[in-house]
Amino acid sequence: MTRFSLAAISAAALLLFASPSFAMTIFVSNEKDNTITVLNGETLEVIKTIKTARRPRGIILSPDYKELFVAAGDGDIMDVIDTKTLEVTRQLESGPDPELMAVDSKGDTIYIANEDDSLVTIMDVKSGEVLAEVPVGVEPEGMVVSSDDRYTAATSESTSMAHIIDNGSKALVANVLVDSRPREAKFTKDNKELWVSSEVGGTISVIDTSNWDDPGSWKVTKKIGFEVQGVRPEQLQPVGMDFSADGKLAFVPLGPSNRVAVIDTATKEVKDYILVGQRPWHGELSPDGKKYYVANGLTNDLTVIDVESLKAEKSVPVGRLPWGVAIMP
Repeated sequence: MTRFSLAAISAAALLLFASPSFAMTIFVSNEKDNTITVLNGETLEVIKTIKTARRPRGIILSPDYKELFVAAGDGDIMDVIDTKTLEVTRQLESGPDPELMAVDSKGDTIYIANEDDSLVTIMDVKSGEVLAEVPVGVEPEGMVVSSDDRYTAATSESTSMAHIIDNGSKALVANVLVDSRPREAKFTKDNKELWVSSEVGGTISVIDTSNWDDPGSWKVTKKIGFEVQGVRPEQLQPVGMDFSADGKLAFVPLGPSNRVAVIDTATKEVKDYILVGQRPWHGELSPDGKKYYVANGLTNDLTVIDVESLKAEKSVPVGRLPWGVAIMP
């Protein structure tokens, strides 16, 4: 009996030490350094700095968290990083000037905004085969796949539109006019709305998508503006956008205003502005939904916001001109 107990304890100990760490890992793309900063999510200490191709901006994790896709705009390539070894293991021929990407729920297909070519490139993740190239407006940037994988929305900065792609046919099926220089698009969890941030227009356009089978009927039903006392209107530039875990809040980094707006998604009203570093661009929620991490481009740091209190807790240094954030549990 004693021998069995010791063996069981030894086996348990081996399993404990052999198990992977479940500490959260934060990835930040640094546009000027051509690097990805990797942070320990608990201590916020730098684990590693990974060299990439030139001008990394958009970053996104595969659904199984095994790979990190990095759009290197000036390298005209997409680096793929193994999240276990933290090494670039392969590259995907993304097309010219990739900026933001979206991956379907199975991790099979990636949708890439090619800013210089006015195209969305649709690619098989494993083989790198280009499945289709869909012409959209001028300077596409924002990319999002609906939760049911039926549609992809792309924004075009110079055309001021959200373009809707049917993922089954890989064809453009609708265009929705929004305000000037749209940057990011996000479907709500119930797929009843598509939100689009417009940097120069200074608004969030809320598009009614409740008639899910007919994208041609989708229309803007609300525009959300921003106003901060003492801040010039042209400094209130919404870029990134993220919904809270329960979908009740939207966090919107506002660029030169040095603030993150918090929107009540039910009332479509701004409930708070959180002062962060200089030129917050994109952010990401922690997997448990308790923290929001935003990259500040001109102060070269990452600010941690507590979701419950809506307070900025701390900022930690990363690389030069941080742009995108991705988080692995």
